[in-house]
Amino acid sequence: MTPELEEKIDRLPAGPGVYLMKDRAGTVVYVGKAVSLRSRVRSYFFRSGDTRAFVPLLEGILGDVETILVGSEKEALILESTLIKRHKPRFNVMLRDDKSFISLRLDKTRPYPKLEIVRRHPPGREKDGQIVHFGPYSSARSIRETLRVVNRHFQLRTCSDRELSDRSRPCPEWHLGRAPAPCWLDVPPERYAQSVREAELFLSGRGDELLDRLRARMAEAAGGERFEEAARLRDQIRAVERSLERQRMVQGERVDQDVFGFERGGPHLSVAVLIVRQGRLVESQTFDFSRQEFPTEELLASFVGLYYDGGANPPRELLLPVPLEGADALAEWLSERAGHKVAVLCPQRGEKRRLVETACANAAQAFRDREARGQDLEETLARLQKALSLRRPPRTLECFDISNFQGTEVVGSKVAFRDGRPWKDGYRRFRVKGVAGQDDFASLYEVLRRRLAAGLRDGDLPDLLVIDGGKGQLAVAEAALRDVGASVDVVSLAKSRIRDGGSTAERVERSPERVFLPGVKEPVVLPPHGAELYLLERIRDEAHRFAIGYHRKLRDRRTLRSALDAVPGVGPARRRALLARFGSLSGVRAAGLDALCELPGISRPLAERILAALGPASPLPESAAGR
Repeated sequence: MTPELEEKIDRLPAGPGVYLMKDRAGTVVYVGKAVSLRSRVRSYFFRSGDTRAFVPLLEGILGDVETILVGSEKEALILESTLIKRHKPRFNVMLRDDKSFISLRLDKTRPYPKLEIVRRHPPGREKDGQIVHFGPYSSARSIRETLRVVNRHFQLRTCSDRELSDRSRPCPEWHLGRAPAPCWLDVPPERYAQSVREAELFLSGRGDELLDRLRARMAEAAGGERFEEAARLRDQIRAVERSLERQRMVQGERVDQDVFGFERGGPHLSVAVLIVRQGRLVESQTFDFSRQEFPTEELLASFVGLYYDGGANPPRELLLPVPLEGADALAEWLSERAGHKVAVLCPQRGEKRRLVETACANAAQAFRDREARGQDLEETLARLQKALSLRRPPRTLECFDISNFQGTEVVGSKVAFRDGRPWKDGYRRFRVKGVAGQDDFASLYEVLRRRLAAGLRDGDLPDLLVIDGGKGQLAVAEAALRDVGASVDVVSLAKSRIRDGGSTAERVERSPERVFLPGVKEPVVLPPHGAELYLLERIRDEAHRFAIGYHRKLRDRRTLRSALDAVPGVGPARRRALLARFGSLSGVRAAGLDALCELPGISRPLAERILAALGPASPLPESAAGR
């Protein structure tokens, strides 16, 4: 920070308000709200606050911080939403980032109200219930299908206000039996108002209440021998029942809820919203966002605020995967908009927590679909090439990891990514043969030398080698490259560490992940929520997972062999047969007596001796696999 900016931050007020972060060109890049402006803004820059994620990001772009003091948390929430829509900051969630944000509007102030598709939440008489919005819908296709069903079975007009006032003949919808034609016929306003109310119940997900009304009307029409009207109501009831059959009961209690879940990878964020009405899952929507480099909690809070400011009707309960700062102010604001009490909850157990987990699973699936489409890959590779001074964009990456248990069964793993995604054909496992005891550096050297020699021979070398570790592991990789005579870009990725004196009872402060480059003294710190670091972390974690899995398999086999050695009647041939059939110690235990007797040469008494020798003890826990 410049001295002027540091002095300005020191003078910030302690009350609630909104802060605008601007780059050096004066463009607003982020808008946030705070209960205490001084504490929140200082937390981005001083070690006593939440500095891990933002110092690498902000120090390169920040030019100024502007603050607006308000009277309450609720006012800060409303102002934040307004300023986000006005400035469209690059680091704030914008609901129209990747998808149109559309809803259905029912304006009951107009004669013979009709449903209209709108793309924003216009000002109007929402508070007295005269203008009602349904949605939002995440695609034009879904909203048009909903509109088609409503117009067909509830028969609201589709003509414009101008056509309503001066039509000279009935509209085509009337001839098809899909509209009452108030533009031509004298339709009783009370009968039309009844259709409007029933359409509201259908769109609000209150299907059971709607069915009771329709069945009562059908019985009345049939009793009055108005058989044509009764038949139309019968068809309407069947349509509503089909809609309810597609909706799954997800709650024992009949409550209206919006359930939020998210999945995040670097700057990419997917948010899922489950619409639950009267205990039924009515709809699931997902929204994808890019270039989101601020904490997930802040981004989710921005999304929720903009979601309801954009037209969604607040239900009785909001279920969230993480607690949000200012949840009480959010609940107060939503309660005023909805005209009833709205609870903002972060459930930890029970049915409500299960709903949140379902929403998160939907968000994860949307995130995987986005990855499969390869969106933003070219930009990510270009930025990674620039940040790490690579010779070319790293379209093919390989990462290596070493795993052992107290110096035994030392193994190495190699995983490969192509175009940002795992390439399973490039995965390899190595048993370290030339190293005695626990020597991770020598083991890594052996694995790398074998891989690089084979790659030179076959003309198959990656664009970038990623080594799990710090400067020492990077030096080993450089030595292997020199000795083999290969020329490949190589970096090492060191995990974050707990900072000395940086932990409190409420929070553990960690250093950022660091990338070490050959010939460069200081590590590179990539943006903490950036796509570049996310890619490196993914391949590093996958290499570790792959090595641990191979190590555990070898360990189980060794344990099984040593356990069987003491069983009279089990020699090398029968031991190999057991391993071939059941694979591991736990596999033999789980097989049971009858399955063991099915193997050639294993009698029932021998099978009993085998199971007795293995005993009930569990295999070594997963956490015992050291590195």
